[in-house]
Amino acid sequence: MISKGMKRVIKMLSKMQKEDINKRIGESRERLEKLRELVKLPDDVNIENINIEDIPAVWLSLPNSNRENVILYFHGGGYISGSLRTHDDLVMRICRASKARALIINYRLAPEHPYPAALEDSVKAYKWLIETEKIAPQKIIIAGDSNGGGLTISTLMKIRDLGIKLPAAGVCLCPLTDSALTGESMKTKAQVDVFFTFYDYALSVESYVGEDDPKNPYISPLYGDLSGLPPLLIQVATADRIMDDGIRIAKKAEKAGVEVSLQVWDDMIHVFQAFAVWAPESQEAIEAIGEYMSKKFL
Repeated sequence: MISKGMKRVIKMLSKMQKEDINKRIGESRERLEKLRELVKLPDDVNIENINIEDIPAVWLSLPNSNRENVILYFHGGGYISGSLRTHDDLVMRICRASKARALIINYRLAPEHPYPAALEDSVKAYKWLIETEKIAPQKIIIAGDSNGGGLTISTLMKIRDLGIKLPAAGVCLCPLTDSALTGESMKTKAQVDVFFTFYDYALSVESYVGEDDPKNPYISPLYGDLSGLPPLLIQVATADRIMDDGIRIAKKAEKAGVEVSLQVWDDMIHVFQAFAVWAPESQEAIEAIGEYMSKKFL
């Protein structure tokens, strides 16, 4: 039995650890918002704020958007950061390239809302599209970056398991699919990944996983049954710690009979597609996404 003094020490250290975690999460959220401040959306972008059963969301469209074709987009941010605003430039470019409109949702963030909050919100948004908005599933493509890419596949799995008709395709940009962080690239890409440290990923997944198992397939789709999913486009970057997450799930999905298109972008960083305002490689990747989506909308 430990002494009262040691109990006080443990309590003090636990409080300090929690304060440090809260500080890091706050910094992560602020960093993404500051990145967004560097970009100005074109004047022809139309944004309509809506609410989907208490989930804040926006419709984003352009003059060339075919209103029948819808991208349901899940932003990245490690499940702990990101907002409707942080990824609107990236989504706008994907909409322009695919001639579609997009629904971006503000799914609940961890640690305030750990798993299954984000998944519940993503499924609710998809059901809203087909049940309330009467969008045909074959006119919907689910897409996301980083953890949003992993959430894309988790959502497809959940929709399938609920017996709901699946969308036309899924598109994943540098997806996080393994919250157990077992990929070799977590180590081999440590020196070239300028975006996140291992601690950043560990903090994110720990906040989202909570008391659950990081290998729960709905948290980490890499460990799930991928059979029966719609076609997938997966883009990965070679200067990214989670490169192997995308490569491994692409191989597993293909083995399960899923039509998979894997694109490996050399020397690119995590979610490099988001920097198209400065980098031509990013816009090139977005054009590839647009071409893929255009072929998959039925």
